[in-house]
Amino acid sequence: MGIMDRRTFLLLSALSPIMAKDFIDHRGDIYLTKDDMHTAYILKKRLKALKRYVGYANFNIISYDRALFYGRNYSYVGAFTKKEQDFIEKLFFSDPKEFKFYGKKTVPNLTYSVNKKEIVKIPHSGHFLYKGKPLEDYGRILKDVHSDLILTSGIRNVIKQLDLYLNKLKKYNGDLAKASRVIAPPAFSYHTIHDFDIGKKGWGYKNFTAAFAKTQEFRAIRKLTYVDIRYKTNNKDGVRYEPWHIKVI
Repeated sequence: MGIMDRRTFLLLSALSPIMAKDFIDHRGDIYLTKDDMHTAYILKKRLKALKRYVGYANFNIISYDRALFYGRNYSYVGAFTKKEQDFIEKLFFSDPKEFKFYGKKTVPNLTYSVNKKEIVKIPHSGHFLYKGKPLEDYGRILKDVHSDLILTSGIRNVIKQLDLYLNKLKKYNGDLAKASRVIAPPAFSYHTIHDFDIGKKGWGYKNFTAAFAKTQEFRAIRKLTYVDIRYKTNNKDGVRYEPWHIKVI
C-alpha cells in the first residue's frame, strides 16, 4: 500500500473504527486471533530492536512515521511488514469499549508527533515531560512532598504505548480486556499528552503497585490541590487503581 493510500486508509479508519468483531469473542472476553498473536510476537521483537537502536529515552517519544523510517533504512531494525502495520492500525482504531475499556481517546492520529521544542528531558530518568504545567507540577511535587521522589514515566508516544500494550497482551495470552485494565490502549494514554508517573527512589517495580498508596509520599500528594490521581479505585475508565499516575489538571 502506497503512502497516500495508507493515509487514506487511516482517515477512513478514524471515521469508521474497527470493532471487536475483528477479534475473537470467547465467553464474553475479547482475544487476539492466533494469527494476530503471531504478528504481535514478531512486532514486539522489531520494537525491541528499534528501542536498542534509538535509545531508551528517544523510544519514549518516537513517532509512528519515524519508526517506519528507521525500519526501512536500518537493517538492524528491519522494515515493518504490511501485516505488522495493519495490526498496529487495527489496535489503534478499534473501539476498546468492546473489551471493557472506557477511557477517552487522547490521540486521534496514529502519526501523532511530539514537538521536541515543547518538551524537556528530565535528568537521570530517561523520560521527558511537556513544558508548562506538567513540568511545573513535577517540580512542585518534588519541592512540596519530597525531593527523593522520581519521575518513573513521562511522555509516551504511540509507539512506546504500543510496546507496553503488547507486553500485557503477551502476559494475558491476547486477552484485550485484561491487558486494557492494566495499560491503556495505544490511542488512549494520557501520557501522550500530559500525565506522568512518579515514585520513590530505590523502589523499582514496587512504584507501579498498590504499595505506593501506603507511603507517606502518596499521602502527601493526595493533599495537593494542583494535581490529582488519574485512575482511582473503581474509576469509570475501567483501569486498575494507579496511585502513582499523576493527573495534570
